[in-house]
Amino acid sequence: MSVVLVEVDARGVATVVLNTPEKHNVLSDTMADALVEAFAALGADAAVRAIVLTGAGKSFCAGGDLGWMRRQFEADRATRIAEARRLAMMLFALNTCPKPVIARVNGTAMGGGLGLMCVADVAVVADTGKFGFTETRLGVIPATISPYVMARMGEGAARRVMMSARVFDAGELVPLGLAAKVVAPDDLDAAVAAEVEPYLSCAPGAVARTKALVRSLGPVIDETVIAETITALADTWEGAEAQAGIAAFFAREPAPFARGKG
Repeated sequence: MSVVLVEVDARGVATVVLNTPEKHNVLSDTMADALVEAFAALGADAAVRAIVLTGAGKSFCAGGDLGWMRRQFEADRATRIAEARRLAMMLFALNTCPKPVIARVNGTAMGGGLGLMCVADVAVVADTGKFGFTETRLGVIPATISPYVMARMGEGAARRVMMSARVFDAGELVPLGLAAKVVAPDDLDAAVAAEVEPYLSCAPGAVARTKALVRSLGPVIDETVIAETITALADTWEGAEAQAGIAAFFAREPAPFARGKG
C-alpha cells in the first residue's frame, strides 16, 4: 500500500492523500520521501492547476511516527541531523511548490501536521479535530516546522501555543492564523472546492510567479534558516530533558519534569 496517493482530475486538480489512516497519517521517513516525489511531479506538470492535500480516515496528520521517533532517540547525532534534514527538506519542497496548495484538513493535526497546514497556501479545516504543538511535553522543540509556522502565525500567536504544548480545538485556528476557514465536516468538500475554483480561471504561470513573489517578500526560509532549525533540534535531542521525556513517553510514564495533569 502506498503511503501517499495521488489523483489528478480532468480539470487539472490534483488530490494528494496521506494514506496511513491506521496510524492517523503520522509523518515517517517513507511518507516524507513520498511527499517530495509527489509534489515534484505535480509541480512540474503543466496540466496541474491546483493541489489539494488531505488525509485518509479520521485524521489529517497526527505528528511524527513513533517508530521513526524511537529510532531518533537511539541514533547518533549525525543520523538525527540527517533525518531532521529529510523532514525539513520535505516541508521546503511543499512550501516552494509552484502550484497553489489547499490543505483539506479532515481531522486532527498535531506537530508536523500543523507544519503541513502552514506550508499550504490555504487551509480549510473540519471542526471536529484537535490541534497542538505538543513537542515540549517530550522535552523537544518544534524546530523544523517553525519557519513555516512563524510565517503563517507570526510571533505573537506562536508564543500562545508553541511553548505550552496546549491542545486546542478548531475554533482557535482562524484567530491564530492557522486556517482560513473552519467548517462542519459535511461542508468541507464544498469549502475546499470554493478555494480551488478561482484558480481554474487564472493563468498558471502568473499564479506560480505570484506565489514565488509573495514568498520572496515574506520571512526568509533558506538553507541557513533550515540548518539552524536542524542544529537546534539535534542539540535539544541530546539534552537531559529530551532524553528523560522521550524515555518516559515510551515507558508510558509521566516525564520527570511534568507537574500538571498533562
